[in-house]
Amino acid sequence: MALELLSIKDEGFSPEDYDLFFTAGRTCIEQGNSAQVLSILVDEKNKSIVRCMGWNLLGPLVQILLKKEDGNLPHCHVCNPKELLVGLLEQVEEADTGSIAETVTLLLKPLQTVLLRLGMKKASSVGMALSTLLSQVARLPVPVTKEQEEDDVFGLCHCCTDLLQFVNPFVEEIKEVVKDNNRISKDNELRVELLKFCMKSLSKPLLEVEMNTANVFADILFTCFFSPIFVLQCNMEYIELLLSRTEESRLQKGLELYEKSLIRVEDNSLPVDLLELKTFFSVPQNLVKVMTLCPDQTLRTKGLKVFQLSIDKFNTEAKYKFFKGMLKTSHHAGVEGYIIKNIKNQIDFSLKPCNGNDWFLGKHLLPLLRLVLCLPHGPETDLLQNLDRIMESLNLLRYMLIRDKEWENETGIWTELYKIEDNYLKPLRTGLNMSKAHYEAELKNSKASVCTVTVDNEKLPNMTPEMQIQVLQSAVFTFDLIEGVLARIEEIIETKERPLS
Repeated sequence: MALELLSIKDEGFSPEDYDLFFTAGRTCIEQGNSAQVLSILVDEKNKSIVRCMGWNLLGPLVQILLKKEDGNLPHCHVCNPKELLVGLLEQVEEADTGSIAETVTLLLKPLQTVLLRLGMKKASSVGMALSTLLSQVARLPVPVTKEQEEDDVFGLCHCCTDLLQFVNPFVEEIKEVVKDNNRISKDNELRVELLKFCMKSLSKPLLEVEMNTANVFADILFTCFFSPIFVLQCNMEYIELLLSRTEESRLQKGLELYEKSLIRVEDNSLPVDLLELKTFFSVPQNLVKVMTLCPDQTLRTKGLKVFQLSIDKFNTEAKYKFFKGMLKTSHHAGVEGYIIKNIKNQIDFSLKPCNGNDWFLGKHLLPLLRLVLCLPHGPETDLLQNLDRIMESLNLLRYMLIRDKEWENETGIWTELYKIEDNYLKPLRTGLNMSKAHYEAELKNSKASVCTVTVDNEKLPNMTPEMQIQVLQSAVFTFDLIEGVLARIEEIIETKERPLS
């Protein structure tokens, strides 16, 4: 029988011996005698031939297992680990498109066991294995719908999850090194190989697959390789790409990756130099589009949350320059109002004991306030369209006049007050009076007519008199709100300027 031919006692093996071993072993496996083959492979008297030739049987074994005709792979200790590694990777490379996922899943555990047996000199072998595996996984079709992604019809997500389990012991090894040395060793060869694998994975295929898997790969990068700030910087390219798309699934992934990258960064730690990088300008711009234009309310809310999280991570100088840039480029009253609210919070923090700084007090603050306390078109500015910005700016000014005493003048507001009155408050009062008078007149004339109302430069459909009256009344009420805050500011200024009797 072919099974008997496996027992070759002479260690001076010839090419014919290799052919005999392979043919006999393959025949036994194909005939369903793989369990008997295994018993011979683990027999001590066959140790030499198995270590030299055992890996040649991988091909027939893998093909049988892929057909679900056998449930066990021979233990890898029966072969030379390096030769077995090469044999396993050959099977991965030779898998056709229809069996890539199944082959990878089948061989990951044996590959892991082989690599772990290589000891401290396994780094290059780990790198070779990861490169081969990833190149094959990247060939798998990417799910294009949410249903395909959830069902994992192509096996891509499952392979990515299995790859995480595969690299886990090597990641743990790096963690132990970091723990023992209390630092990240840049010269660790295994760390370098894992780093290349993670960075390549984030580009392809993880850029398109489910975020849970991508987040775990990112976790490997915060724990083992780089500081959170550097990882954020690396991820910004992918975040920019995702947030520039219009598909809600891509926007969701971009927001999650950005949030995940930011959470690990310490508050007030991002340096101002990062704002010189293209992505740290373009990502906030794309984020603003999500916050203001995305039709999905959940994504808009998530966008605002991530936007605030990004602000919290900048240091004081970076916050200052970020606020200036956003006020100049956002062109959206709601976003500008939100920025102004953040400026108020920073001023409030700076005015507290021991929190003083050069950016939100004194000479640096004044140029920022000039951007805040201005009307885009003077008295002709559309107050309704700019309501959010105007109300936040007035609230900020009122707060500063009350909080920062005239004799202390830490913010410099009292020095700048006369300019603010001339350039902002007086034009605002004029525009408010004009707008209020106009809408009140329209309200009086609207009871019997049908008119077209324009909001944000877009004409609304013709409305009934009742609808028209409601819109006009709402506008007048809004003007009353603005006037209430403006009047309070004027009262504070008048009180301060009134000489003591």
